[in-house]
Amino acid sequence: MRTAFACFLAAFALAVPAAAQDDDVPYWAAINVDEINMRKGPSTTYPIDWVYTRKGLPVKVLRKREGWRYVEDMDGTRGWFLGRMLTRTRTAIVTGEGVAPMRAEPDAGASLSWNAEPGVVGKLGECEAGWCEFDVEGRAAWIEADRIWGDGEP
Repeated sequence: MRTAFACFLAAFALAVPAAAQDDDVPYWAAINVDEINMRKGPSTTYPIDWVYTRKGLPVKVLRKREGWRYVEDMDGTRGWFLGRMLTRTRTAIVTGEGVAPMRAEPDAGASLSWNAEPGVVGKLGECEAGWCEFDVEGRAAWIEADRIWGDGEP
């Protein structure tokens, strides 16, 4: 009886972390490869809907299934990516019309460091009071949060 109970406890202990992993969705991720296929379902047997060729592009992970991630991109397109081709490194992409001013401090009156074009992808830092730190290839400054996709809660 004690052996059966011990086996039950061991099996339960192993099952809890796996179940807990499913509880952490949604979350932000980024494409970690130069090319990735978005599929209609969570397997290589499903057809490819889109091919993404933008390393660092942010996505929202909405569900997980056996090594696959159901994601949404900035345009609202949804599909399945192989999970190992994503990273949890936070990135963002510049959105909107015209250039986005990159400021030295998180303030509209701060000095202009440079401008970022829509479509620029960078690493996302801390966000505060409607501003986010944004690093593009080692060049960091502050951008208004409403000019990027990839910040906030997924």
